[in-house]
Amino acid sequence: MKTVAVIPVFDHGESAGAIAHALRGYGLPVILVDDGSGEATARTLAALAAGADGEPAITLVAHAENRGKGAAVMTGLRAARARGASHALQVDADGQHDLEAVPRFLEAAARHPAAVIAAYPRYDASVPRGRFYARYLTHAWVWINTLSRRINDSMCGLRVYPLAAVMPLLPALDRARRMDFDPEILVRLDWAGVEIINMPVAVRYPAGNASRFRPWRDNARISAMHARLFFGMIPRLPRLLMRHIRRERR
Repeated sequence: MKTVAVIPVFDHGESAGAIAHALRGYGLPVILVDDGSGEATARTLAALAAGADGEPAITLVAHAENRGKGAAVMTGLRAARARGASHALQVDADGQHDLEAVPRFLEAAARHPAAVIAAYPRYDASVPRGRFYARYLTHAWVWINTLSRRINDSMCGLRVYPLAAVMPLLPALDRARRMDFDPEILVRLDWAGVEIINMPVAVRYPAGNASRFRPWRDNARISAMHARLFFGMIPRLPRLLMRHIRRERR
């Protein structure tokens, strides 16, 4: 099992650097995907990659222009697979997630190498209440589209992917280039019968760390994604129902 960390970055140079160094402390190679950041962040990320003493410990892959978080994650997953990784640890660059949870996630992935290890957040008082409650609309749609509550939270950007299961699904995710990527890939992995193991992570919203979530644009994209998945779920309905019945019998 070889795990590579993938960090999509858009103008979070300082926090991305701290995250990359923390992950290196856990022995993980790191792929930074610069998603069209400004000059200051681009220089910071280039310095991080150049400072790896010739060892491919921190690799930088850059988009010439901003394509969106989902596109950056997919670029990172493909780069990880090209480097011989069996698993990828996705970590957001904004510093919200408690990285002390990473060893637990890696241990769970080692015990269940065919499963996705997906984080669900445990917030402190810093969470914006509007964002907190708005997530439940997506939760409800995910539960409808999987006919289950197997996915505790589909929006949290900390998870370990088994790349053998993920890579065949990426062409179907071509439209999920922004914040719609995280929920869509988990639903599609569930449809494919991949086990999803939910694990908690402490989440805080650092002061002054601007979110890249754009409520009108991103909510519109997420709504369109849920509608697309709903119509994709309908032909899968008999198989999903049978899976639910088998689980209930066990």
